[in-house]
Amino acid sequence: MQVAMIGTGYVGLVSGACFADFGHEVTCIDKDAAKIERLREGGIPIFEPGLEGLVARNVAAGRLFFETEAAAAVAKADAVFIAVGTPSRRGDGHADLSYVYAAAEEIADLMDGFTVVVTKSTVPVGTGDEIERIIRAKRPDAQFAVVSNPEFLREGAAIEDFKRPDRVVVGLEDERARPVMSELYRPLFLNETPIVFTGRRTSELIKYAANAFLAVKITFINEMADLCEAVGADVQQVAKGIGLDNRIGGKFLNAGPGYGGSCFPKDTLALVRTATDFGAPVQLIETTVRVNDQRKKAMADKVVQAMGGDVKGKRIGVLGLTFKPNTDDMRDAPSLDIIPTLQALGATITAYDPEGEREARHLLKDVDFAAEPYAVAKDAEAVVIITEWDQFRALDLDRLKAAMKTPVLVDLRNIYRPDDVRRQGFDYVSIGRA
Repeated sequence: MQVAMIGTGYVGLVSGACFADFGHEVTCIDKDAAKIERLREGGIPIFEPGLEGLVARNVAAGRLFFETEAAAAVAKADAVFIAVGTPSRRGDGHADLSYVYAAAEEIADLMDGFTVVVTKSTVPVGTGDEIERIIRAKRPDAQFAVVSNPEFLREGAAIEDFKRPDRVVVGLEDERARPVMSELYRPLFLNETPIVFTGRRTSELIKYAANAFLAVKITFINEMADLCEAVGADVQQVAKGIGLDNRIGGKFLNAGPGYGGSCFPKDTLALVRTATDFGAPVQLIETTVRVNDQRKKAMADKVVQAMGGDVKGKRIGVLGLTFKPNTDDMRDAPSLDIIPTLQALGATITAYDPEGEREARHLLKDVDFAAEPYAVAKDAEAVVIITEWDQFRALDLDRLKAAMKTPVLVDLRNIYRPDDVRRQGFDYVSIGRA
């Protein structure tokens, strides 16, 4: 099938490359000429394991193309995907849909023959209705259907998630779109992937509800971690004990410094705003947003207490800056709250991240960036693990300790066993463990 993908950000680029790998002919479109030129030359603007090879393979096979102009690709497309950004709008937290609606205006002018217009971007309930209105107003005679097809991609595992998903959700109001969407995802039928066809508004809400539920789950175990510290229990054993109940499950029960990234913060906030607008407030989600914001700030206090209550004039080494491993995404990362708070209290920061340094340099001021993990320990009075990159899981603790001024290790991801670290002579602080 012929596919046009408007937007070459994280979702658009991964989705376009994967559709091409399914055998469809895909044109990814972006107004950023420098980005398109880089993609044509084989460069990838984001870090995602396996993506560079996937793109190269499908470009070489003549199935994946990159363009700044949408006209030719949209005119011949069976399906046009809108995969542009929907960031939180300044001031009120609603999703900013200006890019989505601009894409709809452009598609209306360019489509030729029956076309399925698919929102891949995360959009609030009712956005598909507005897209349909925009296109119909410009092209009253056009033959088209507007479909919601939300993405459920985890950064760091996006290709696997696209090719072997738990489910595919398709929201439609026009049955002419069903065979087109079925054909696009036909390769997944071999894996017996559930394809959930539903109404368009239901599909839009499924995406927000899924992310909100996972955010609640993370926030719940983080609050249990605080209780564990107070009563002398072990949050990891609590998580295991409840996670073995198949009604609960063990995923997203890892205590830490709070959720971040491109989805959970903005999607929970957008859901709160949508619910308020419709007169059906979601108080559980409102509390989740508030508690998570507070938690990231509280992690700096944990570091301060581990260092005797005062960090003024002290050097702190930080391992990991991105919101999670296997990505270069710094959006709403806990490090963006923890590091400035420690700096405001007088600490000097040296940090290392395998992929996040380039973006971190724009977001963090007065930080010394190290070239490798052990360099952050030089003359440090504490080392703090914020992101659980694999290379931090088996550090040479003797080497780390030898470089430090005082052996304090604050592990905000619980990647080490307390007894093992303490035997090495460290003062060790973790999350939710006595």
